[in-house]
Amino acid sequence: MVLLRKLPGMPGWPTALGLRLPQKFLFLLFLSGLLTLCFGALFLLPDSSRFKRLFLPRRATASTSSSSSASSSSSAASSSSTRDTDLPRSPPAAAEPRHASPAAPRRLREKLRAAARPAPRARQQVQGGGDGRAEPATGAAPARDTRAPFRFDYERFRRSLRHPVRGRRPGEDPETRARRMKIKEMMKFAWDNYKLYALGKNELRPLTKNGHIGNMFGGLRGATVVDALDTLYIMELEEEFQEAKKWVEKSFDLNNGEASLFEVNIRYVGGLLATYYLTGEEVFKSKALELGEKLLPAFNTPTGIPRGVINLGSGMSWSWGWASAGSSILAEFGTLHLEFLHLSELSGNPVFAEKVMNIRKVLNRVEKPQGLYPNFLSPVTGNWVQHHVSIGGLGDSFYEYLIKSWLMSDKKDSEAKKMYDDALEAIEKHLVKKSAGGLTYIAEWRGGVLDHKMGHLACFSGGMIALGAEHAGEERKQHYMDLAAEITSTCHESYARSDTKLGPEAFRFDAGTEAMATRLSERYYILRPEVVESYMYMWRLTHDPKYRQWGWEVVKALEKHCRVEAGFSGIRDVYTTTPTHDNMQQSFFLAETLKYLYLLFCEDDVLSLDDWVFNTEAHPLPVNHTNFKASVQQ
Repeated sequence: MVLLRKLPGMPGWPTALGLRLPQKFLFLLFLSGLLTLCFGALFLLPDSSRFKRLFLPRRATASTSSSSSASSSSSAASSSSTRDTDLPRSPPAAAEPRHASPAAPRRLREKLRAAARPAPRARQQVQGGGDGRAEPATGAAPARDTRAPFRFDYERFRRSLRHPVRGRRPGEDPETRARRMKIKEMMKFAWDNYKLYALGKNELRPLTKNGHIGNMFGGLRGATVVDALDTLYIMELEEEFQEAKKWVEKSFDLNNGEASLFEVNIRYVGGLLATYYLTGEEVFKSKALELGEKLLPAFNTPTGIPRGVINLGSGMSWSWGWASAGSSILAEFGTLHLEFLHLSELSGNPVFAEKVMNIRKVLNRVEKPQGLYPNFLSPVTGNWVQHHVSIGGLGDSFYEYLIKSWLMSDKKDSEAKKMYDDALEAIEKHLVKKSAGGLTYIAEWRGGVLDHKMGHLACFSGGMIALGAEHAGEERKQHYMDLAAEITSTCHESYARSDTKLGPEAFRFDAGTEAMATRLSERYYILRPEVVESYMYMWRLTHDPKYRQWGWEVVKALEKHCRVEAGFSGIRDVYTTTPTHDNMQQSFFLAETLKYLYLLFCEDDVLSLDDWVFNTEAHPLPVNHTNFKASVQQ
């Protein structure tokens, strides 16, 4: 340092002070620290810009001073966010997608962009990093939006339906009507006990007569209320429907908390959207849109593939701890399309549709092993994490939403149809097998090695394949209808071969066993709907009476083994005639199982497949017959 160098002819001034060597060292150390502190303060203190002009070029000084307020506010926003330590850091991603999807219906996108005024929260630009944080973007306030407000023309929508929502109720077989009324009574019994003992909680515990909250929905409550709304309406349980509606109006609070993106979407968003379309009640639409906006920060990843868990308050998102290498799950990010398209159509905000169309772009870009879609995808790299393929859990509803997206678009979404056709071809080639006893089943695939197991969740596939077969070319239609019937029959066998006539969580085809659970951990039944879902589709598409008979057998088994004093409960072992109960009335029992059973004994014009597609929680969403969803208030 120049000031401390010894000048010629002069003793060093520490020496002049009579300091010894250790003292000299400490003195120099102190002086160095003092100088460092002074220069650091000069450049780092907020009010130091006038000093910096002594050292920095004029252009840099102007830039620094003009950005000081923005830096300050950005720092404050960052410091107020809770850090997510489970996630790798990645570059910020804006709420608006990086690439506009060419596959989105052009007319819809252009009308929405031209006509829509985004909802207040969507209008605020959002930035997010790889740690899942959503932070308000800094900068000048947006110009005032002077465009006309978006308005969904509900009356025009209702006129576009080809059938009355509840059907025309022509003369029918008395036995069919009696069976339908029995299922209606079961629904009323399940709802009344939930209302009595657990209203506002997510599910009813019927043995202990109290409520259950769980951890899938974060701060959200009332999963059973929202899941049951459209079922109560379709069954004409008017008083009960009004009770549920009142709870949504007065008590449904979109609280903060960590929640499953997938479950919130299919149960809450799907249930609210469906009930709005059925009734026209604005409260359901506004709640659905508000909740949909809370889910958007989950897409703030390098690829736009959303993570599985989101904090509904902060917008932070992360992957499930059990998911391989921080991956996202195919059945979760692939089961958003139906609901998010309707969120755009009701709000006039294209961001929802663009988010899910971007997911398709990523999936179309990545190579599929043997044409199959593995269950785990990295939201950072957009590559598969491991090659586990299942048509049951972790994969199931992705395939369902491909064919239903095509149907919901009034058969215009050719990209979805091609993805479905290609996927089904690969599934049939590599996963569909026939047992020694002649039962057709869909195995799981683990890096090329087959696991000859089929889960209860995979039993939806009979109905899905039948639904797709109805619209296949003539040369393939009968083939796929036969395949659908064979898979549905196999799932029926898993019920018929149990002592309770209810199916296990999973069943296997190995060691001489067919369509039965071989492990204790797979013997339970939790009121699942997938088998009766396939019965309903097969009935509507074939009118073979065996499907109604099989459905009635399920009704009798539910009454005998699952009905308890205060509701319905799952059972722990389907292979004993005196099963123990799990003390849980799942919300999907009211949303799906009872709804599909009821529709099985209805005429085809009740929630006609010409007008409606069911999301994976059995919430009906309308087919887009016309352009009614892009109306603008004049």
